[in-house]
Amino acid sequence: MSSLTLSTGLVVCLLGLCLGSFANVVITRLPEMLMRHWRHEARAALELPMEQAPRFNIATPRSQCPRCEKPIAWHDNIPLIGWVKRRGRCANCHTRISLQYPLVELSSGVLALTVALLQGINLSSLFIYAACVTLLVLAVIDFRTYLLPDVLTLPLLWAGLVYQLLFQPYLLTNAVVGAMLGYLILWSFYWLFKLTTGKEGMGYGDFKLLAALGAWLGWSFLPLLLLLSAGMGAVVGVVAQTCFPRLRGAPLPFGPFLALAGWACLLAGHDLIALYLSFFPGV
Repeated sequence: MSSLTLSTGLVVCLLGLCLGSFANVVITRLPEMLMRHWRHEARAALELPMEQAPRFNIATPRSQCPRCEKPIAWHDNIPLIGWVKRRGRCANCHTRISLQYPLVELSSGVLALTVALLQGINLSSLFIYAACVTLLVLAVIDFRTYLLPDVLTLPLLWAGLVYQLLFQPYLLTNAVVGAMLGYLILWSFYWLFKLTTGKEGMGYGDFKLLAALGAWLGWSFLPLLLLLSAGMGAVVGVVAQTCFPRLRGAPLPFGPFLALAGWACLLAGHDLIALYLSFFPGV
């Protein structure tokens, strides 16, 4: 574990909060951008007139209230402080602002500080932090929309292989096999479940996300990743359906649990493997 001065820790945490604010922009806008692109492709395929949609991307327009569409002032966009200052409501129409925004910012700040404490401040830890924030974005998008966009999962996979090539080249083969097996395991489960029940148990984005985690962690971590993610998913699913009857029978996205398991293994993987193997002393 690395030691940080108080001032360095504060700077790292503040940078993490700011990147969390940007993560909120991606979480909010990327699914809408994809939906517009898919609608455009569908209309083009059917030779229908194109929609005259306003310019919309990650950078523009400025952040605004989703209800009154009033641009948000810069001082209300300050991570955590802006939300607390307005008591979680729009300054113009007083519509309640989702807790997602401060929680994502806080999570990003905590992740930045945790990575810096565990790994130090270097290029390797920057890669790991970027992977953690990408997992955060994917988890929230999947929770909100049941989507795991290729534009995030595939770069995460390639970044994992680049990370191994740069910092752990002796584990590159392990990572390539991990990516292949990660995809194949969930792909096989998907088809087994579909042929048995006639239903789809998960989406292709889950295959790609586990493949990406396999690239970052290697094939040896796949059993632990699946155990942690499936275990958390089962517990949350039982609790949610017991406490909220309206959720009974509703699908539960698997991506957030894969992301949580990925964080745990990226940040404390070797300790978890040691704990995992302690239950199987003969292995």
